[in-house]
Amino acid sequence: MNNPVLPHSLSHPDVKIDDLSKVEQLKRDSRGLRGSLSAELAEPTSAFSEPMTQLLKFHGMYQQDNRDDRKRGADGKMQKSHSLMIRGRIPGGRLTAEQYLKLDELAGLYGQGSLRLTTRQSIQYHGVLKSDSKELLKGIRDVVLSTIAACGDVVRNVTQALNPTKDPELALIDAIADRISSHFEPQSGAYAEVWLDGEPVEFEEKLEPIYGAQYLPRKFKIGVTIAGNNTLDLFTNDMGIAATLKNGTIDGYYFYAGGGLGKTHRNADTYPRLASPLGWVPEKALIAVSEAIITTQRDFGDRKDRKHARLKYLIEEQGVDWFRSEVERRSGYTFELREEPVWKNPEYLGWQEALDGTLSLGLHILAGRIKDFDGKPIRSAIREVVAQYRPDIQITADQDLILTGISKEHQEAIEAHFEGQGISLSPKGSLYHRALACPALPTCGLAITEAERFLPSVLDTLQKPLDELGLPAPSIRMTGCPNGCARPYSAEIGLVGRSLGMYALYLGGSIEGTRLASEITDSLKAEHLEEAGRMLFSAWKQERIHADEAFGDFAHRKGTQALQELLSPLLKAPVRAE
Repeated sequence: MNNPVLPHSLSHPDVKIDDLSKVEQLKRDSRGLRGSLSAELAEPTSAFSEPMTQLLKFHGMYQQDNRDDRKRGADGKMQKSHSLMIRGRIPGGRLTAEQYLKLDELAGLYGQGSLRLTTRQSIQYHGVLKSDSKELLKGIRDVVLSTIAACGDVVRNVTQALNPTKDPELALIDAIADRISSHFEPQSGAYAEVWLDGEPVEFEEKLEPIYGAQYLPRKFKIGVTIAGNNTLDLFTNDMGIAATLKNGTIDGYYFYAGGGLGKTHRNADTYPRLASPLGWVPEKALIAVSEAIITTQRDFGDRKDRKHARLKYLIEEQGVDWFRSEVERRSGYTFELREEPVWKNPEYLGWQEALDGTLSLGLHILAGRIKDFDGKPIRSAIREVVAQYRPDIQITADQDLILTGISKEHQEAIEAHFEGQGISLSPKGSLYHRALACPALPTCGLAITEAERFLPSVLDTLQKPLDELGLPAPSIRMTGCPNGCARPYSAEIGLVGRSLGMYALYLGGSIEGTRLASEITDSLKAEHLEEAGRMLFSAWKQERIHADEAFGDFAHRKGTQALQELLSPLLKAPVRAE
């Protein structure tokens, strides 16, 4: 099968980096992600230069501007309030008690007293001053963690399935997630030089044998699981790996490729997409096939238009068959086309008994924000429990926290501790336990409107008709822009920011994470949310084919046109043509 001629990719013989995006030119000239970061870090300024903000991403941070804190300068113009968002590299979201306590301590010192759990099983610090960034990264290093490649055009934090019951089969993928994370970590010494006072080393392209001097066209997300367990939203990743078992050991892997949820409003060339199945390969093929998938994207991905640079566009436009053949050619392995697993998304919130006789406690953290709120000191309460009982910890892809290895004799005391701080351990029953949101305003530079700060109001608003109708809570995810960080496009209900007070509404994703939602309207006003919810939930109750039909399944079955007609009294128009 002939390879396509793609003039926007490195595979084209006549490609010139100067004709591609500015970020591609910056990567080429960065000397292995160094640029002028060290020099600018030493300057007594509050911000890095714009070019260096692109390189900062590879080191695990974004430079941000808190729009709420802007002040007018002497020239009468509004001055930006710069700070950094710094994100950890935590494969599978797994932490020891010691690591968690150190991350909590650093939040108090440098992160405005807040830890934020991410949808990629990591943590973020917001509001970090440039002058504090180096000490924060050194502190993270002290507990054998880092922030390298938590952002940027590389393999980002590797996610994995949850294991609240300490299932030994699920535990097998701990080593797989760690192996993948380590294998695809950038080899440049820039991170150690800039942040950890390492010795300067001259960059050579051969030091990046997988990425090369240009790294990847865009971010690359990987998830790892046991076939059938989708507690990580596997299909939203660029590459999904699902292990199969034989006699209690891993004998091979299903591979999936081309997932990703970001899009751009009014740009039909961008869209969310779930990963496509490539097939099954034996266990020994893990690294070879993973490298082949990543290097195919490296060589053929779009390097001219960053909005069109994810692997999903290459696969959608060139075809799964072409992509599968190219991966087989590069890896030396042939995919076996097996029957697909049946996917489930098991519950993890609340208390569960593990197979070793200990307990796990799944804590719901609204929008992943761990801080001491008035009347609800979540950060302090968790810190005190972790310090006293020393559980292991896993961050979830739904922005929650699981404490594992808890002795049964401590259950009552832990419950009393949390309840005494106003923190409910009830695992089910409301939208709050099924909700995700991105930070959005005021710090995210891409945010169009509110998400995290507006989420509690949205949940209160939509919970009313659910309670009135006696219905269970569907999953709901909310973002302040179309980039999809909180995965709204695969939720039963997705709200995507369009403008201040206006959201696109997506309905019909599946609980199992195997189906995208459909866009019903791009112009739902926030003030109409309660009435829209009442219309939709009433129809669900009246028309569901059985009492257990999930809202997402109902919405998918009913169809986009029927749902638009149902909501038409609230909408100026259905979805506008892109």
